[in-house]
Amino acid sequence: MTLPLPHHHRPQWVGLLGFGAAAAAAALVGGLGVAGTAGEYDSLAQPSWAPPSWLFGPVWTVLYCCIAVSGWLVWRRSGWNAALTVFAAQLVLNAIWTPLFFGAGLRGPALVDIVALWVLIGVNIAVFWRRSRLAAGLLLPYWAWVTFATALNASVWWLNR
Repeated sequence: MTLPLPHHHRPQWVGLLGFGAAAAAAALVGGLGVAGTAGEYDSLAQPSWAPPSWLFGPVWTVLYCCIAVSGWLVWRRSGWNAALTVFAAQLVLNAIWTPLFFGAGLRGPALVDIVALWVLIGVNIAVFWRRSRLAAGLLLPYWAWVTFATALNASVWWLNR
């Protein structure tokens, strides 16, 4: 009978794959779970500072990679903990936004979701900071983008109500 290896003896890449899969799941629910988002985005009244729809894919690809590595770095240090529960919660809010905004056309509830996401990313950065400054730093571009996306969501909601 073989007992599972203690956390610190497990191959580190297995954990990275797990965190990559979690980030990919959030991306798939959000991005691929709702068809026609680029067309719908382009059809909405937008502020003059709104980016083109093609920009979102590359930006989110980089951000999801940073998110995955960030969670993995904290997991490597201490296994699953309260900080990673916050991490998981913000990923869930992240995944919910696109189906709300595009799938259901609920721009107001999507705004509430993204504000809650913004708060949880801030909490996530704070709790990761105590465990790994690199992990916390990897979430800063994500937080900055979600700050921008929150303003964009609010503007699009206002212009299309």
